[in-house]
Formats: sequence, C-alpha cells, structure tokens
Amino acid sequence: MTKVAVIGLDSVPPSLLFDKLLERLPNFRRLYQGGLHGDLRTCDPPITVPAWMVMMTGRNPGKLGIYGFRHRKPGSYKDGYIVNSAHVREETVWDALARAGKKSVVLGVPPGYPPKPLKDGNVVSCFLTPSKERPFTYPEELKKEILDLTGGRYEFDVTFRTEDRDTIKRELFDMTRTRLEVAKHLAKRKPWDFFIMHEIGFDRLHHAFWKYFDPSHPKYVKGNKYEHIAEEYYEAFDRGLGELLRAMPKDTVTFVLSDHGSKGMKGGFCVNQWLEREGYLRFRAKPAPATDLDKADVDWAKTKAWGWGGYYARIFFNVQGREPQGVVPPVDLEAEKSAFAKKVMSIKDGEGGPMSNEVFEPDKLYGTAVGDKPDLMVYFGGLDWRSAGTVGHDSLYLSENDTGPDDSVHSMEGVFMANVPGKDLGGRELRGLRIQDIGPTLLKLYGLSYQDEAGVDGNAIPEVVEACR
Repeated sequence: MTKVAVIGLDSVPPSLLFDKLLERLPNFRRLYQGGLHGDLRTCDPPITVPAWMVMMTGRNPGKLGIYGFRHRKPGSYKDGYIVNSAHVREETVWDALARAGKKSVVLGVPPGYPPKPLKDGNVVSCFLTPSKERPFTYPEELKKEILDLTGGRYEFDVTFRTEDRDTIKRELFDMTRTRLEVAKHLAKRKPWDFFIMHEIGFDRLHHAFWKYFDPSHPKYVKGNKYEHIAEEYYEAFDRGLGELLRAMPKDTVTFVLSDHGSKGMKGGFCVNQWLEREGYLRFRAKPAPATDLDKADVDWAKTKAWGWGGYYARIFFNVQGREPQGVVPPVDLEAEKSAFAKKVMSIKDGEGGPMSNEVFEPDKLYGTAVGDKPDLMVYFGGLDWRSAGTVGHDSLYLSENDTGPDDSVHSMEGVFMANVPGKDLGGRELRGLRIQDIGPTLLKLYGLSYQDEAGVDGNAIPEVVEACR
C-alpha cells in the first residue's frame, strides 16, 4: 500500500447516497460494489465542526474542546467566537504522517482557516475562509497557482440561506466544479502519500433544497422546478469524481466519507421562549417578533438560564461568580441541571405528542470536556426539530428556520466506503463504524499511530486493515 485518498462529502446520509441515488452514479457505484461500505456513526453533536476533526484526530469533541462553529466567550452573555484551525491542538492524520516523513495534500478540510504549515505538504483552507484576499494556502504561493488555474473563480462557500434558489444552484454547481478541478490538479501535480479533499456543497444543497426533492418533507410540492436537483448535483460530482480518480495513481486506496447525515426539518422549537415560559429567562420588555436574544432586553439579574439556537440547543446557566450577574449558586448547579433535563424530556411536539428529546451534560457525555463548553446540550425530537434561539414568536413551534430559509437538519449516520485497488471486496457491508475510528484506521495503513495514543478514542477498523494487506 503506497497511497491513500479520502473524498470527503459534507452531510451526506446513507439513505440518499446508498439507497436512492447510487444506481445513477457510476463512479460511486464502482467504489461501493467492489469495496466495503457502511453507515458511519458521527459524534455528538453531529456538526461539521467538530466532526471532521473527530474523524482526523480520533478524539471526541470534549477532548478537542470544540462543540460547534460558534462558542461563547467565558463570562459573557452576548459575545462569541468562531472556531478556526488554531483551536485544533491535537495531532491530525496529516500531522502524524508528516512526522514520519510522508507528504500530504489537504484540500478544504474544516476548520482549516487560517492554513497551518505542513512539512512537505500542500494545504488549501476551508469554507470558513473569509475572502480570497486573505492567505488561504500553504505554501503561500499555492494561492496564485490555484487562482491562475481557475481564472480567479475558486470559491470557498455559497450563500445558501436565501430565497433566491436559482442563484444558489448556479453558484453551488460552479463552486463544486471548480473545487474538483483544483483537486485533480493537486492530485496530478503535487507529491503526496495522503490526499484528502472536502466538499461543503452537499451540505448547502441539502439545506437549501431538501424540501424540493424529498417527498417526505412536510413542505414538499410534487412537480416543482427543483424536484431533480439532488440527482443533478450528485451526478455532476460523480462525473468529476471519475476524472479525479483517474488522475490518481492506480494503486491508491480510496475512501469516501461523510461527517454526518441530513434529513428533512420538521420545524423549529423556540428554546428561549420555552425558557421564559418556565421561569428561567426574564425580560424587562416584551421582545418584538423574531428578535435575536442578543438584542432583547433581558433582565439578567432575574435570569437563571438561556439558550443558543442551532441544529441542537446549547444551554447556559447564569452562575454566581461565573457570569457577571449570576443568580444560580454553584452548589445548586447540578440540581438545576437535573431539574431542567426532566422538564425538557416532558416537552410535547406541536400536535401534543411526545417529542423524544435528549439532554446531555458534556462532562458526562465525553468523560473529559475542555474549552468553552455549554452547561447542557439538547436535541429536540431526535434532531428533527431545530433549536430556534430567537424570541417574540406567537408559538413555541415554527414551521421554518428562524434565521433564514433552511430545509434540512443533521442526522447521526454518515457514509463510509473503502476501495482497495486490485481487490474485489464484494460490496460487503460493515456495521458498528464510528467516526473516531477513521483516523486510527488511516494511520494503521501506513504502519503509524498518533504520537499521544492515550487520548485517542477510536480504533483501527480491522476489516479495512486486513483488506489492505
């Protein structure tokens, strides 16, 4: 075994790629039928950041100290920060390979901005990159090479929370086509033992168009103009994938992986309005409809807890000595968490039925939880319901996202495929695959391991290691 390539697809569920679209995708189908495949259980929470770093470090989000894109600044009610590459302090697969003298190409893996130096490697930063005007490659001169190759058309992301679906579609297809062009160039022109690319476009497709192509979505309308956009996008990527694989050495072991899945969103649950109703959150003045909590007149001196919106809810208690106007004595915090969890578990859905919520405490969930963690994490309705953080609504239940159009939420199962050249593995299905097992598996194929093995949560997948011998 000489080379390994990972094709990273953001937010792709097995139910869509394996069960519905595979027959239309000859290159994906060849990898599937001749290799190994399975559902890949993601981390808690199932969010792009931290999931890719869980995959590439073998460590859970608590050990990474990364719980989503945005974190609360300690001691602040309103201020937050966006996670970037500097927050990843654990060794990645490509770091371990560089330590062993191996070369890597890393294209767009989040959080990858700003790009970190990599010995004998080539790095292109991720969709969190604010602008092409910023340095986005290592080495820095690679930036000019990419912009020259693409005529300046290289984009990191698209604006997807907008009603202008025609523009989203055009920009989405253009972005992905260009990314594949760059991937092919890097695969052919740069030296590498390990190649990994990440495509955010799948996630943007699902968030912007899920209700248009999924008949089970509450807002699906048969015969709409975007009814076949999923087939169109996946087929376009499949064509580019074929070209990319042909540009790689014939002895390359290929993985296709997604960080988590996607599914249709039932609606949004207004977590802060529920907190107000239950007496946790107090306002000095009634908020206007759909007001960001940061802009509402919160009476912090009488508030016990508040929440952040997103695909899951982050709950923060207003603790004495920790927050500026804390009201919850530290000695009472655990009891408050327990009482809160019981109340959340009893919430009903919009029709009065059970919502099947889940509540997690980071220290108990991960064993170790460092960094700026929430006090509690809440999944509403098995993640079918988004956490809506805005306030001032007429109901606790929204049929749409509260911060712009969004048709899908995240699910716990991503995709796994592994294909070994020269071996027909018969399309065998593997079970029990976990996202934290990917990094240790990749390194095992090179006969390597992480420098600090003690903190690694994952284990090499024996069937994959055996197949590559």
